[in-house]
Amino acid sequence: MANDIHIRIEGRAGRITLTRPQALNALSLEMVHAIDAALIDWATDDRVALLIIDAEGDRAFCAGGDIARMHATGTAGDLDYGRRYWADEYRMNARMFHFPKPVVSLMQGFTMGGGVGVGCHASHRVVCETSQIALPECGIGLIPDVGSTLLLARAPGRLGEYLGLTGTRMGPGCALLAEFADYFIPEGDWPALIASLCETGDWTAVDLAATPAPDSPLKSAQPEIDDLFAGETLRDILNLLKLGYSEVARRALALMQRGSPLALACTVDLVHRARITNKIESALEQEYRFTHRAMEHGDFLEGIRAAIIDKDKTPRWRHASLDAVPATEVARMLLPLGPDTLKL
Repeated sequence: MANDIHIRIEGRAGRITLTRPQALNALSLEMVHAIDAALIDWATDDRVALLIIDAEGDRAFCAGGDIARMHATGTAGDLDYGRRYWADEYRMNARMFHFPKPVVSLMQGFTMGGGVGVGCHASHRVVCETSQIALPECGIGLIPDVGSTLLLARAPGRLGEYLGLTGTRMGPGCALLAEFADYFIPEGDWPALIASLCETGDWTAVDLAATPAPDSPLKSAQPEIDDLFAGETLRDILNLLKLGYSEVARRALALMQRGSPLALACTVDLVHRARITNKIESALEQEYRFTHRAMEHGDFLEGIRAAIIDKDKTPRWRHASLDAVPATEVARMLLPLGPDTLKL
C-alpha cells in the first residue's frame, strides 16, 4: 500500500497523492484507511492550513474502487469484505465533506465512482482539459454511491437523474454546469498552483489561477433533460423517454439499456430521497442500504464479471428489462438495515 498513496505535509499544506496510476489510481481499502487517518490528524493540526489532493499519471485522478478484489471475495462467499470496504469508505467520504479546512482537489483524466467520493466532496474542485467525471455504477449493477446521490440531487434541474442513470461522462464544462467541479485551470498551471498553496496556505490562489471553462454540451440539452427525467420512478422516466423522439431521448435510452434494471430503479429513488434530506449523512446511509445487499440480492457480482473478469459485456441481470422491476423489490433493497445500519 505504501506505493499506492503518498501522504505528507509540504509547507502549509497537507498533501494526499494517489500513486497507483497503473490501476488508474483505483482505491484499495488500505488507501481509504490512509486518507481517513490523514483527515483525522490534520483537522486539528495547526501546521496544516489546507489540503491538496492529486494523483499521478495522465489517464486518471481515480477511476473508482477496487472492484476486482470485491468480486474475488464476494464470489468466494465473503460478503463482509465488501461491506466493510463500503462502510469505511463512506465514513471517509463524510469526513472529507465536513473537513474544517479548505480542500483543493485536482482531477485530471477519469474521475469515476469512488474517485468522485475523494475529489468531488472537496471545497475547491479543479478540472482541466482532460477531465472526465462520471458515475457509471449502474453498468456494473451498483448505484452511484460515496455520497454521489447527494451531488446528483444538488445538480441543476434533472441533470442528476440523467447523469446517474446514463453514466454520461462530464468533460470540464459539463462538470462545472452540473456542480461536480468549481474551477477550470489548465493542467500545465497546476505545478505553480500547488507550489503557491504549499508556500502560503492561502486557498485564494485557486481563484486567481482559474480561467473560463469550455462550453458544456449539456447546457443546450438541459431543458429537454429536465422534462424527460422528471418522472417519480424509473418506469415514469422510461415512458417519457419512449415518447420523446429526439436524439437526447434516444441516446439516453440506449445508455440506460446497458445498466442493471434493479440498480437503475433504486438510483432514481435514492436521488429523490437525497434531494429531500439534503444531508451527506442521510445520502450515505441510504446508499449503504443498497451496497450492503448488492452482492447477495443485487446484480453487482454479475456486473463485475461481465465488465472486468470475463469481459464479455453481456451481463445476465436479474430482470429482463428496465420496466420489469417491481416497486416492492426497490423497496426491499432500500429498507433500513437495523443493527447493520451505517454508523458515521
